[in-house]
Amino acid sequence: MRCALAAALAAAGLIANAGPAAAERLVASLTNHHVTITSNYTGVELVLFGSVERDPTALVRRGPYDIVATITGPRQSLRTRRKSRVLGIWVNTAARTFVNPPSYLAVLASRPLDAITSADNQRRLRLGIANTPLAEMIDNDIGVVNNDPFRVALVRLMRERHLYEEEPDAVTFLTPTLFRAAISLPAQVPIGNYDVDVKLFADGNLIAQSDSAFEIVKAGFEQFMVDAARKHGLAYGLAAAMMALLTGWIASVVFRRD
Repeated sequence: MRCALAAALAAAGLIANAGPAAAERLVASLTNHHVTITSNYTGVELVLFGSVERDPTALVRRGPYDIVATITGPRQSLRTRRKSRVLGIWVNTAARTFVNPPSYLAVLASRPLDAITSADNQRRLRLGIANTPLAEMIDNDIGVVNNDPFRVALVRLMRERHLYEEEPDAVTFLTPTLFRAAISLPAQVPIGNYDVDVKLFADGNLIAQSDSAFEIVKAGFEQFMVDAARKHGLAYGLAAAMMALLTGWIASVVFRRD
Protein backbone atom coordinates (compact mmCIF):
# COMPACT_ATOMS: atom_id res chain seq x y z
CA MET A 1 0.00 0.00 0.00
CA ARG A 2 2.81 2.41 0.89
CA CYS A 3 4.57 1.62 -2.40
CA ALA A 4 1.41 2.35 -4.35
CA LEU A 5 0.91 5.64 -2.49
CA ALA A 6 4.53 6.67 -3.11
CA ALA A 7 4.20 5.89 -6.82
CA ALA A 8 1.01 7.95 -7.04
CA LEU A 9 2.67 10.92 -5.31
CA ALA A 10 5.69 10.68 -7.63
CA ALA A 11 3.43 10.66 -10.68
CA ALA A 12 1.56 13.68 -9.37
CA GLY A 13 4.86 15.48 -8.86
CA LEU A 14 5.92 14.79 -12.44
CA ILE A 15 2.63 16.12 -13.76
CA ALA A 16 2.94 19.25 -11.65
CA ASN A 17 6.47 19.90 -12.90
CA ALA A 18 5.62 19.24 -16.53
CA GLY A 19 4.48 22.85 -16.99
CA PRO A 20 1.66 24.14 -19.17
CA ALA A 21 0.94 22.71 -22.58
CA ALA A 22 2.20 24.49 -25.69
CA ALA A 23 0.16 27.63 -26.46
CA GLU A 24 0.37 27.12 -30.24
CA ARG A 25 -0.12 24.20 -32.58
CA LEU A 26 1.28 24.21 -36.12
CA VAL A 27 -0.76 22.67 -38.95
CA ALA A 28 0.88 22.40 -42.39
CA SER A 29 0.20 20.51 -45.61
CA LEU A 30 0.88 20.51 -49.37
CA THR A 31 -1.29 20.99 -52.44
CA ASN A 32 0.06 17.74 -53.88
CA HIS A 33 1.78 14.77 -52.25
CA HIS A 34 2.40 12.87 -55.49
CA VAL A 35 4.32 14.48 -58.39
CA THR A 36 4.47 12.62 -61.72
CA ILE A 37 7.33 13.18 -64.17
CA THR A 38 6.79 12.45 -67.86
CA SER A 39 8.92 13.01 -70.96
CA ASN A 40 7.72 16.62 -71.29
CA TYR A 41 8.31 17.53 -67.64
CA THR A 42 9.91 20.97 -67.30
CA GLY A 43 9.43 21.55 -63.59
CA VAL A 44 6.55 22.04 -61.20
CA GLU A 45 5.64 24.19 -58.24
CA LEU A 46 4.03 22.88 -55.07
CA VAL A 47 2.38 25.10 -52.49
CA LEU A 48 3.04 24.61 -48.79
CA PHE A 49 0.30 26.10 -46.65
CA GLY A 50 -0.68 26.01 -43.02
CA SER A 51 -1.89 27.85 -39.97
CA VAL A 52 -1.01 28.50 -36.36
CA GLU A 53 -3.71 27.44 -33.92
CA ARG A 54 -3.47 29.44 -30.72
CA ASP A 55 -4.80 28.61 -27.29
CA PRO A 56 -7.37 31.34 -26.52
CA THR A 57 -6.16 31.51 -22.92
CA ALA A 58 -2.49 31.99 -23.86
CA LEU A 59 -0.74 35.31 -23.56
CA VAL A 60 -0.31 37.40 -26.71
CA ARG A 61 3.16 37.14 -28.28
CA ARG A 62 5.24 40.30 -28.38
CA GLY A 63 6.43 39.74 -31.95
CA PRO A 64 5.09 38.06 -35.09
CA TYR A 65 5.34 34.39 -35.87
CA ASP A 66 8.08 33.10 -38.18
CA ILE A 67 8.21 29.96 -40.31
CA VAL A 68 11.25 28.02 -41.53
CA ALA A 69 10.47 25.15 -43.92
CA THR A 70 13.21 22.71 -44.95
CA ILE A 71 12.58 20.40 -47.91
CA THR A 72 15.03 17.52 -48.19
CA GLY A 73 15.20 15.23 -51.21
CA PRO A 74 16.45 11.64 -51.50
CA ARG A 75 20.04 11.11 -50.45
CA GLN A 76 22.71 9.87 -52.82
CA SER A 77 26.50 9.95 -52.89
CA LEU A 78 28.02 12.80 -54.89
CA ARG A 79 31.57 13.47 -56.03
CA THR A 80 33.32 16.78 -56.67
CA ARG A 81 36.59 17.17 -58.54
CA ARG A 82 39.25 19.85 -58.63
CA LYS A 83 40.82 20.73 -61.96
CA SER A 84 44.34 22.09 -62.31
CA ARG A 85 46.41 23.15 -65.27
CA VAL A 86 49.20 20.64 -65.96
CA LEU A 87 51.50 21.25 -68.95
CA GLY A 88 48.90 23.54 -70.49
CA ILE A 89 46.07 21.01 -70.09
CA TRP A 90 43.26 21.12 -67.53
CA VAL A 91 43.04 17.77 -65.74
CA ASN A 92 41.38 16.44 -62.59
CA THR A 93 43.98 16.52 -59.82
CA ALA A 94 41.84 15.89 -56.72
CA ALA A 95 38.38 14.60 -55.84
CA ARG A 96 36.17 14.25 -52.81
CA THR A 97 33.17 11.95 -52.24
CA PHE A 98 30.22 13.21 -50.22
CA VAL A 99 28.41 10.43 -48.39
CA ASN A 100 24.65 10.56 -48.93
CA PRO A 101 24.05 14.32 -48.99
CA PRO A 102 20.55 15.54 -49.96
CA SER A 103 20.08 15.54 -53.71
CA TYR A 104 17.65 18.42 -53.21
CA LEU A 105 17.62 20.95 -50.38
CA ALA A 106 15.42 24.02 -50.08
CA VAL A 107 15.18 26.28 -47.04
CA LEU A 108 12.20 28.63 -47.16
CA ALA A 109 11.73 31.21 -44.43
CA SER A 110 9.47 34.15 -43.63
CA ARG A 111 12.48 36.37 -42.85
CA PRO A 112 16.27 36.04 -42.88
CA LEU A 113 17.33 33.33 -40.47
CA ASP A 114 19.41 35.76 -38.40
CA ALA A 115 16.26 37.82 -37.80
CA ILE A 116 14.26 34.74 -36.76
CA THR A 117 16.56 33.12 -34.20
CA SER A 118 20.10 33.18 -32.86
CA ALA A 119 23.12 31.66 -34.57
CA ASP A 120 23.37 29.06 -31.78
CA ASN A 121 19.79 27.96 -32.41
CA GLN A 122 20.45 27.81 -36.14
CA ARG A 123 23.40 25.48 -35.59
CA ARG A 124 21.56 23.36 -33.03
CA LEU A 125 18.44 23.02 -35.17
CA ARG A 126 20.47 22.73 -38.41
CA LEU A 127 18.68 25.61 -40.07
CA GLY A 128 19.96 26.74 -43.45
CA ILE A 129 22.33 25.22 -45.97
CA ALA A 130 25.40 26.39 -44.04
CA ASN A 131 24.29 24.40 -40.98
CA THR A 132 23.31 21.27 -42.90
CA PRO A 133 25.97 18.58 -42.33
CA LEU A 134 27.45 17.24 -45.57
CA ALA A 135 29.59 14.24 -44.66
CA GLU A 136 32.75 13.70 -46.72
CA MET A 137 35.03 10.70 -47.18
CA ILE A 138 38.44 11.98 -46.07
CA ASP A 139 41.36 9.52 -45.86
CA ASN A 140 39.01 6.53 -45.49
CA ASP A 141 37.16 8.31 -42.70
CA ILE A 142 33.82 10.13 -42.77
CA GLY A 143 33.75 13.67 -41.41
CA VAL A 144 32.09 17.06 -41.76
CA VAL A 145 34.22 20.10 -42.65
CA ASN A 146 32.16 23.27 -43.06
CA ASN A 147 34.87 25.43 -44.64
CA ASP A 148 36.21 22.75 -46.95
CA PRO A 149 36.62 24.00 -50.56
CA PHE A 150 35.06 20.79 -51.90
CA ARG A 151 31.92 21.47 -49.83
CA VAL A 152 31.85 25.04 -51.11
CA ALA A 153 32.12 23.75 -54.67
CA LEU A 154 29.36 21.18 -54.13
CA VAL A 155 26.94 23.78 -52.73
CA ARG A 156 27.78 26.17 -55.59
CA LEU A 157 27.18 23.54 -58.26
CA MET A 158 23.91 22.43 -56.67
CA ARG A 159 22.76 26.05 -56.44
CA GLU A 160 23.55 26.57 -60.14
CA ARG A 161 21.30 23.61 -60.95
CA HIS A 162 18.60 25.02 -58.63
CA LEU A 163 18.77 21.89 -56.49
CA TYR A 164 19.95 23.81 -53.41
CA GLU A 165 17.97 26.95 -52.56
CA GLU A 166 17.75 29.22 -49.54
CA GLU A 167 15.13 31.95 -49.75
CA PRO A 168 14.65 34.24 -46.73
CA ASP A 169 11.33 35.74 -47.88
CA ALA A 170 9.66 32.72 -49.47
CA VAL A 171 7.04 32.18 -46.73
CA THR A 172 4.20 34.71 -46.74
CA PHE A 173 1.78 35.23 -43.88
CA LEU A 174 -1.64 35.94 -45.39
CA THR A 175 -2.99 36.66 -41.92
CA PRO A 176 -1.17 36.74 -38.57
CA THR A 177 -1.67 32.94 -38.35
CA LEU A 178 -2.17 31.74 -41.95
CA PHE A 179 0.87 31.22 -44.23
CA ARG A 180 1.87 29.84 -47.61
CA ALA A 181 5.08 29.17 -49.57
CA ALA A 182 5.91 27.94 -53.08
CA ILE A 183 8.27 24.98 -53.51
CA SER A 184 9.95 25.04 -56.94
CA LEU A 185 11.01 21.67 -58.33
CA PRO A 186 13.28 22.10 -61.40
CA ALA A 187 13.33 19.87 -64.45
CA GLN A 188 16.39 17.92 -63.22
CA VAL A 189 14.89 17.13 -59.82
CA PRO A 190 15.63 13.53 -58.70
CA ILE A 191 12.84 11.03 -58.23
CA GLY A 192 12.13 9.66 -54.76
CA ASN A 193 10.67 10.70 -51.42
CA TYR A 194 10.95 14.25 -50.10
CA ASP A 195 10.63 15.29 -46.46
CA VAL A 196 9.13 18.65 -45.49
CA ASP A 197 10.01 19.93 -42.03
CA VAL A 198 8.18 23.08 -40.91
CA LYS A 199 9.24 24.94 -37.78
CA LEU A 200 7.34 27.73 -36.03
CA PHE A 201 9.28 30.44 -34.17
CA ALA A 202 8.19 33.25 -31.89
CA ASP A 203 10.36 35.68 -29.96
CA GLY A 204 13.43 33.85 -31.31
CA ASN A 205 12.40 30.45 -29.91
CA LEU A 206 11.14 27.27 -31.54
CA ILE A 207 7.59 26.72 -30.26
CA ALA A 208 6.05 24.15 -32.64
CA GLN A 209 6.95 21.83 -35.49
CA SER A 210 5.12 19.90 -38.20
CA ASP A 211 6.25 17.28 -40.73
CA SER A 212 4.95 16.40 -44.17
CA ALA A 213 6.21 14.62 -47.28
CA PHE A 214 5.69 14.14 -50.98
CA GLU A 215 6.91 11.73 -53.65
CA ILE A 216 8.25 12.27 -57.16
CA VAL A 217 7.81 9.35 -59.58
CA LYS A 218 8.30 8.76 -63.27
CA ALA A 219 5.40 7.79 -65.51
CA GLY A 220 4.68 7.19 -69.18
CA PHE A 221 6.24 4.94 -71.82
CA GLU A 222 9.80 5.55 -70.65
CA GLN A 223 9.02 4.36 -67.14
CA PHE A 224 7.13 1.36 -68.57
CA MET A 225 10.26 0.32 -70.46
CA VAL A 226 12.43 0.75 -67.36
CA ASP A 227 10.07 -1.34 -65.25
CA ALA A 228 9.90 -4.02 -67.95
CA ALA A 229 13.71 -4.23 -68.14
CA ARG A 230 14.00 -4.57 -64.37
CA LYS A 231 11.14 -6.96 -63.67
CA HIS A 232 11.23 -9.09 -66.86
CA GLY A 233 14.84 -8.98 -67.95
CA LEU A 234 14.82 -12.11 -70.14
CA ALA A 235 11.62 -11.23 -71.97
CA TYR A 236 12.82 -7.65 -72.43
CA GLY A 237 16.13 -8.84 -73.89
CA LEU A 238 14.43 -11.23 -76.30
CA ALA A 239 11.96 -8.55 -77.38
CA ALA A 240 14.78 -6.06 -77.96
CA ALA A 241 16.71 -8.63 -80.04
CA MET A 242 13.64 -9.50 -82.11
CA MET A 243 12.93 -5.81 -82.71
CA ALA A 244 16.50 -5.25 -83.85
CA LEU A 245 16.28 -8.20 -86.27
CA LEU A 246 12.92 -7.01 -87.57
CA THR A 247 14.22 -3.48 -88.07
CA GLY A 248 17.24 -4.82 -89.98
CA TRP A 249 15.05 -6.99 -92.21
CA ILE A 250 12.69 -4.10 -93.00
CA ALA A 251 15.67 -1.86 -93.83
CA SER A 252 17.10 -4.52 -96.16
CA VAL A 253 13.77 -4.80 -98.01
CA VAL A 254 13.28 -1.04 -98.32
CA PHE A 255 16.79 -0.30 -99.56
CA ARG A 256 17.22 -3.43 -101.72
CA ARG A 257 18.77 -2.70 -105.11
CA ASP A 258 17.40 -5.29 -107.51
